[in-house]
Amino acid sequence: MKMTKLDMLRKRLLELDRVAVAYSGGVDSTFLLSVAGETLGKDRVLAVTASSAIHSKAEIRDAKELTRMIGVRHLLFDPGSMKNRAFLANRPDRCYTCKKGVFLAVRRLASENGMKTVADGTNADDASDYRPGRRALKELGIVSPLAEAGLTKREIRSLSRKRGLPTWNRPALACLATRIPYGERITAGALRRVDAAETALRDMGFIQVRVRDHGGMARIEIAPSEMNRALKPGLFPKIVKRFKAAGYHTVALDLEGYRTGSLNEALRNRT
Repeated sequence: MKMTKLDMLRKRLLELDRVAVAYSGGVDSTFLLSVAGETLGKDRVLAVTASSAIHSKAEIRDAKELTRMIGVRHLLFDPGSMKNRAFLANRPDRCYTCKKGVFLAVRRLASENGMKTVADGTNADDASDYRPGRRALKELGIVSPLAEAGLTKREIRSLSRKRGLPTWNRPALACLATRIPYGERITAGALRRVDAAETALRDMGFIQVRVRDHGGMARIEIAPSEMNRALKPGLFPKIVKRFKAAGYHTVALDLEGYRTGSLNEALRNRT
């Protein structure tokens, strides 16, 4: 009988034996954590979450709640990103610099807690975008069981729904630093502006959003399916009011809508 991708994932986890999952609270890492806990037993799985100014408060809160629901031990740590000059300079290899520091810390915490391997939630689709952070994972020996099993985002969402995981339809997550164009220095103030502005949009019912920070100007990306709602009369003043309270003086709506890694478009256009 042919093995399913889920079977292959379970087989790989059994080979790893004791696993620390780099846990963000997103669709992929929640699915991985759930299957790992079920396959290996809760005492052989550890969730480790980076918590700093580059992570939204809502994401950290959700990560805590989800690990309690899954029933695995959960550690939070500050990776020190806001003290890393190379990261704050925000060059195109920013993600590599950040991931290297984060996963060095995760690997140390894993070892201290008796876990043999660190796994992350990279899936089979993640090769389609510019992701320099993957180089750091390879250098540090981090494994990506979902990608190894060939599981795509769509498949992970479907399997998550069958497992009753509340993350099955959750929008894609990315750290707040990805909202700041390369070359613009990352500051705590900019990250706070982004977090407050995106929270405002979600409070208004929008699901898939990004607020790209261009100094005092906010460029809003909303999923095309939600664009008509954004254009309803009377909503703009509410958005502008909340954004100005967050620290922006100009608010713009990107008519192309939300798309993954839109700030990477400038890199592709250089080639």
